[in-house]
Amino acid sequence: MRQLNNRSETLRNVLVPILSVLMGFILGAIIMLISGQNPIAGYQAMLQTAFQSPKSIGEIFVTAGPLIFTALGFAVANSAGFFNIGLSGQALCGWVTSIWVALAMPDAPRMVVLPLAVLAGALAGALAAAIPGLLRAFFGTSEVIVTIMLNYVFLYTSTHIVNNVMAKDLMTNKGVTKVIGENASLRTGFLKELSSGSRLNIGIFMALVFLVLIWFLMKKTTLGYEIRSVGLNPFASEYAGMSSKRTIVMSMVISGTLAGLGGVVLGLGTFGNFFVQGSSLSIGFDGMAISLLGAGSSIGIFLSAILFSVLKLGGQGMPLRAGVPIELVDVVIAAIIFFVAISYLIRFLLAKASGNKKEVAIVEELVGKSDPTSQEGGKI
Repeated sequence: MRQLNNRSETLRNVLVPILSVLMGFILGAIIMLISGQNPIAGYQAMLQTAFQSPKSIGEIFVTAGPLIFTALGFAVANSAGFFNIGLSGQALCGWVTSIWVALAMPDAPRMVVLPLAVLAGALAGALAAAIPGLLRAFFGTSEVIVTIMLNYVFLYTSTHIVNNVMAKDLMTNKGVTKVIGENASLRTGFLKELSSGSRLNIGIFMALVFLVLIWFLMKKTTLGYEIRSVGLNPFASEYAGMSSKRTIVMSMVISGTLAGLGGVVLGLGTFGNFFVQGSSLSIGFDGMAISLLGAGSSIGIFLSAILFSVLKLGGQGMPLRAGVPIELVDVVIAAIIFFVAISYLIRFLLAKASGNKKEVAIVEELVGKSDPTSQEGGKI
């Protein structure tokens, strides 16, 4: 009986994100119909734009790389019971730092400058996340408030660094750095040729490697076990001999490292330079949504990142091909997130549809025991 219940729960865990996506698309179609648009033509235009050529397919993976890193960063912190809302600022730190290091070493060989730039960006993200981690561990401050405020601190600090701190010979004009050299770039001639001239770079392969590494860390190591234990019950973890303070800081540092790597991929792979940002990076908030949609699992995060990339890139063709406002893409994404947020209702309806009263009771019991601050984002 227990095995049957476990299978039913596994099936629900798979169906919930799938149904969330489908209902998001349906809601988007309804809104298109209400506004006088053709939803079939709109979604057809989206898919045609996203998959029209090897170059567009390459750009899907270009967009997915940084999103995977920020989603993993959110999932690790969420496993420990924290909401790291500062992924945008931490990614920004990684972006600025990696570009700065790359531009400061224009003549260094690739085997020297590229690893240094990547490590520097990852370290910058880790240090940025360590601040709210230390404040939470030793002073009990809310990591949500601190990370939100730090997003603005890092945003305006990056603007100051580019405009007033970086050497003039590293800039093309005010607020825009020079493009890094080939030795410091994550792009390769082979990947460019393979994808017909897209910006496809090593960043997506780094992201795939870290999907496996983080899964291994969380499932197969003592540190991962401690992070998940603290997320479930910090008091019981302390009683069992674990240091909740150390685990809190470590989980935030790992989360920030991953977000920093997302910024590194943006800098050294996607753009090749840094330019002043007018607002927080969208990859931070999108990464949170991707992690939740993917239920925090490595496979779920990868598939969700690809889906979001298709939506964002394909959505750019909707106004041109079908006359559908691009803002409707954001509506679809928001609808998907909404249905993920009310996953309890979907689970309950699935259990009801099965006609098994015991399954309904199990769903109610699971939801009753769950804590909204340590939800599914940290399964990895």
